[in-house]
Order: sequence, then structure tokens, then C-alpha cells
Amino acid sequence: MEPQASLAVGAAVVIFALIVIGSAIRIVPEYQRLVVLRLGRALGSKGPGLIILIPIVDRGIKVDLREIYFDVEPQAAITSDNASISVDFFIYMKVVDPMASVIQVENFFGASRGIAITTLRAVVGEMMLDEVLAKREEINETLRVKLDEVTNRWGIKVTAVEIREIIPPRDVQDAMTRQMSAERERRAVVLEAEGKREAQVTIAEGERQATILRAEGERQAAILDAEGGRQAQMLQAEGYAEALNRIFAAAKGVDSKTMSLQYLEALRDLGSKESTKFVIPMEFTRLMQPFLGHAERSMEDREQPG
Repeated sequence: MEPQASLAVGAAVVIFALIVIGSAIRIVPEYQRLVVLRLGRALGSKGPGLIILIPIVDRGIKVDLREIYFDVEPQAAITSDNASISVDFFIYMKVVDPMASVIQVENFFGASRGIAITTLRAVVGEMMLDEVLAKREEINETLRVKLDEVTNRWGIKVTAVEIREIIPPRDVQDAMTRQMSAERERRAVVLEAEGKREAQVTIAEGERQATILRAEGERQAAILDAEGGRQAQMLQAEGYAEALNRIFAAAKGVDSKTMSLQYLEALRDLGSKESTKFVIPMEFTRLMQPFLGHAERSMEDREQPG
């Protein structure tokens, strides 16, 4: 029995030693810190890395330094114009002082949630319903600043507050629905009128351009007609001038006998027509002088005696 008892005692000692060693050695990751209390007195935060604690004497409390968030369930609030609304939102925060987060507050999650709810009701109570619905970003920033002022003493930094949903009363929702419908109808009417106006402007602009083009075409046609008439007159004048030049050239080669024959031919033509009037040109006397002289010589020859 004595050997077995010795083995049992040895095993118990070994197990106890392992438990003591296990409680004395802590490995702290980069995103955590270990707040060490020795006999109830805070020694500070340790880590990251390997931390050795005195068994039974030292107590280590892990604190996560990563940014965390929690959802605040829908909370009822009353605006300054006595409208009851429901608001839920997210809170983002991180531990910046591990010692303060352990020593100054028992549960900073619950404490932050309670402060957020009371702060939300205080902020909403100072605003009108329309402002609450329209100034969501302003409410987020106001809540963040006020929460950060309170949680700063706990070693907590509030990084952001984001309102997820604001639910107004039922009658307000119905009124908003009607307002949105009216706004859509108004926009539709405005867009239709704007479209008609643009169409009319486009048509008028097209007619103006067409009128300008027609006037320009008529002007070009008139210019072309005038230019054509001028060219035709120039060509006609050139033809007359050419004809006169040819007549003048031909007249230079005509002698007196040819002219006399032409006068006689003209007189014959005048005599052949039925008319009680005779036109005798002045040149006719000169043309008849040779014939008259010949007749006078013939008469003189007959009067002389043989």
C-alpha cells in the first residue's frame, strides 16, 4: 500500500504544480492587454507577449483593445412637438486605457448602453420631428460627442454613433406617404411641362432655322438669276457688237455701183406694192444723173441735121 500511496501523492503534486505553472504563465496577444492585480492592488497593464504572474498572489484581467460595437434596441423618445418616435442605433467604441476600463467601471458595455439611451432621449427631446427626420447626421455627431465626454473617464473612446432607423407615429407615416405622393405628382407635372416647353422651343428653333435657310436659298437664287441675266445681257451685247463689226467690215468693201443697184432694187420693191404714196430718197437724184445725161446727149444728136 505504501508504494501506491507514494505514487498517488506524487501525481497529485505534479498536477498541482502544473496548475500553478499554468496560472502563472500567460500569453497575451497583440490586440489585448493584461491588467495585473497583486493582492487586490493594481500593478498596471502588461503585454503583449509572455507574462509571468505569481500564483495565488497575482490576478490577471484581460482587456480587448479592438474596436467593438453593440446595437441599442429601438428606444421610444418624444420630440419637442410631442411626437412619439422609435429610434435604434449602433455604438462603436474602443478601449484606450485598460486600467481605467477595469478599475473605473464594472461593466462598460452596460454603462455605455444606459448613457446612450438617456442621451438619445435628451437630444431628441430638444428637436422638432421634422428636424429629427432630416438631421440624422447631426444627431449622430451630437450623441457621439456627449457619449465620449462620459465614457472618457472609463478609458473608453466612442468612435461613432450611427442611427439605423427612425420610426415616426403611424399618422405621421401616412401623412409622409401622402406628401411623397403629392411631391411625385408635382415633379411629374413639372417634368411634363418642362418637356413640353423644351419641345416648343425646339420646334420654334427649327422653324426659325428653316425660315433662315429658305430666305438664304431665295437670296442665293435671286443672286444667281441676276447673275444669269447679267451674263445673258453681256452675251447679247457682245453678239450685237460682233454683228455690227461684221456689218461695218462688209460695208467697207461695198462700192458705189453696188449701192446704186441696191437702191434700185429697193425702189422696185416699193413700186410693186399697192400704195398711193411714193418714198423717193434724196440719193435718187444722184443716181439718176447718169441716165439724164445720157438722155440729153441723145436728144442733141437727133436735133442736129444730117
